[in-house]
Amino acid sequence: MKTNETWSPYIRHQGPPSPGMKAPQPVDRRERVLLVGVSLRQGRLTERGSIVSRDSLDELEELAESAGANVVGHVLQVRDAPDPATLVGRGKLEEIRGEAQALDAPLVIVDHDLTPVQLRNLEKGIGRRVIDRTQLILDIFATHARSREGQLQVELAQLNYLLPRLAGRGEALSRLGGGIGTRGPGEQKLETDRRRIREQVRKIQDAIERVRTQRTTRRRARQAVPLGMVALVGYTNAGKSTLFNALTGASVLTSSKMFATLDPTIRGIELPSRRRVLLSDTVGFLRALPPGLVAAFRATLEEVQEASLILQVTDISNPHHAEQDQEVVKVLRELGVEDRPRIQVLNKIDLLKPEEARQLGNHRSHDRVFTSAATGAGLDQLLAEIDSALPIDPLVRLRLRMPIGDGRHMSIVNARGRVLHSELEDGHLLVDAELPQSAARSLQEFVRD
Repeated sequence: MKTNETWSPYIRHQGPPSPGMKAPQPVDRRERVLLVGVSLRQGRLTERGSIVSRDSLDELEELAESAGANVVGHVLQVRDAPDPATLVGRGKLEEIRGEAQALDAPLVIVDHDLTPVQLRNLEKGIGRRVIDRTQLILDIFATHARSREGQLQVELAQLNYLLPRLAGRGEALSRLGGGIGTRGPGEQKLETDRRRIREQVRKIQDAIERVRTQRTTRRRARQAVPLGMVALVGYTNAGKSTLFNALTGASVLTSSKMFATLDPTIRGIELPSRRRVLLSDTVGFLRALPPGLVAAFRATLEEVQEASLILQVTDISNPHHAEQDQEVVKVLRELGVEDRPRIQVLNKIDLLKPEEARQLGNHRSHDRVFTSAATGAGLDQLLAEIDSALPIDPLVRLRLRMPIGDGRHMSIVNARGRVLHSELEDGHLLVDAELPQSAARSLQEFVRD
């Protein structure tokens, strides 16, 4: 007798379920995690303090899910000041331990940058593996890095993060105190590991420098032709890659997961004036982005520094878009491009309610464009605004008098510019045209006042 077997990615069972018996449910194989946040009553700390609120904890959940986690619980504590030893204090530590055991969560993610001492004490007190916000972001970066450059930058950031924390990673490396059984080999092993990591960091830095040199060479080759560079920047998951695909016809990965796009991509687009520009899609920014990550990805962010025009993409449907924009401006300030010509692209208008969309329509301006990359709404206006704001290779109007048989120069006019008016005169063609300045130089012999 044959047996019907049904396979799924999670379970295997034989035959249909018996009457009155519930069908087997798929088993979630994702790692179960508990999220922990700390919020301070007395306002903000320093920029590195990572003040955690409920909104920040929700963002941490998105990050965890992007890393493939199954978030099973949240713990948010309000304190006057962070505890230097455990961040949360001994009382809260017991509560987190009990919550992790009750939820069967082998991993605890803390929405804060932990010191080596705090990390060691939390793992010891909770009895679970603990990582902080930076480790989580690095894990996502490592998953999404595709190019050699991106992988090198992720590895460099991971090693720089690990180096000061070696003493807290496991008993074999932490027995450095005084007393019997704590001297000798442990310290030698720790110093050996540190030396190896430092050597690896130097090798990676040299490799990144070679990649940076190659990128500079390619950039100079592009600059030999006067093409403007336009960079897309914005908070992670603002829709930059979808907008990039809509403008260029490319097929860059788009995903609702945070940091889905890590490696920069450059494509050419044609503006309404027939000018061609290069559009660059870059890594998304994030609230309290660790400075080490910004430093590690400086080679990638050089495309932003070289851009003639910046498109700051905002998810207008997100209720916290104003705070996200402030974080983007903060990173632009660190890169030294805060004063670069910029157009704010308010994206995802298709997700707004009709009355919200109408209210936004009353606040249009030349440096604010409302778009929906998913539906294509507003893209023509965006291209027109880029055309108007781009400072590279400006448009000039010329009156040309060309022989009728000179097809080569006439093809330049048609390919690189727009013909506004034309007429015949004594075997010549009088043309009023609008062209980029670079193309106008090759037509100077035909220019008439």
